[in-house]
Amino acid sequence: MAVAWSEKASSMEALSMSPPHMSSSPAILSQDDLKKIAAYKAVEFVESGMVLGLGTGSTAKHAVDRIGELLRQGKLNNIVGIPTSIETRERAISLGIPLSDLDNHPTLDLAIDGADEVDPYLNLIKGRGGSLLREKMVEGACKKFVVIVDESKLVKYLGGSGLALPVEVVPFCWKFTANKLQKLFESSGCVAKLRNDRKGQPFVTDNGNYIVDLYVKKDIGDLQVASDAILRITGVIEHGMFLDMATTVIIAGELGITIKNK
Repeated sequence: MAVAWSEKASSMEALSMSPPHMSSSPAILSQDDLKKIAAYKAVEFVESGMVLGLGTGSTAKHAVDRIGELLRQGKLNNIVGIPTSIETRERAISLGIPLSDLDNHPTLDLAIDGADEVDPYLNLIKGRGGSLLREKMVEGACKKFVVIVDESKLVKYLGGSGLALPVEVVPFCWKFTANKLQKLFESSGCVAKLRNDRKGQPFVTDNGNYIVDLYVKKDIGDLQVASDAILRITGVIEHGMFLDMATTVIIAGELGITIKNK
C-alpha cells in the first residue's frame, strides 16, 4: 500500500529501519513498533534551542518520550514544548520537558504529531483522539510540521478509511448541528454521530465541547470548499481536516521508512 501511494510523492526518500532500541531481527513489527520508528525519525529534526509543538496520541507519545530521553541525556537542551492537550502536558511534565504556551511563543520552530489519515497531497484527518482544536492551533503556528504515521494511515482521499472525520461542536443543541453536518455531505453518504466516552456519556474535549464524527462513503470533493462549508455552520468550533499544513510526512512500513515533503 505504501509503495503505490508513494508513487505520487514529489519528494521522497527511502531509509533503512534501524531507530534506537529497535531490533534488527526479521521479526514481524507491530503497529506500535512502526509508530515508534516513525517517531524516532521525526525527532531527528529537533535541535537544541527550539520551541516545539508536542502532539497528542499514541504515535506522538513516542516522540515526546524520545525528546524527554534526549534532554535527560544532555543531547538536547534549551527546548520549550507547547503541548496540544492536557494529556500531553502531563506527560511532558513527568519527563522534565519545559513547557509554555502560544501566548508567550506565537511562532514555533517545529511540531511533531501523528495523523489518522494522510492523502497523497499531505492533507490530514486528525482528532479521533479528541484534541483537534488545540492541535490545529499549535500546528498552525509552526514553521515546520512533521507528521508521523504507519502505512495503515495512508488513504486515496480524506475519509477513505471509512472512519471518523471529527468536528468539534458546542454542546448547546448539538443534534441541530449534527443534522446540519450530515445534510451538508448527504451526497457522500454521510452519517453524523455524537462521540461517546467509555461510560456511554458524551465525550467532552479539553475545551469543554462535544465531537460529532462524520462517516462518509464517498469522496467529499474539494476539501477547501468542504472546510469552508463546515465552518460556516453555527455551532461548529473546528473540524479535523488539516489542509496544506504538513510540511513533512514520515511513514513507517514493514519495508522501511518513507519521507514525503511538500
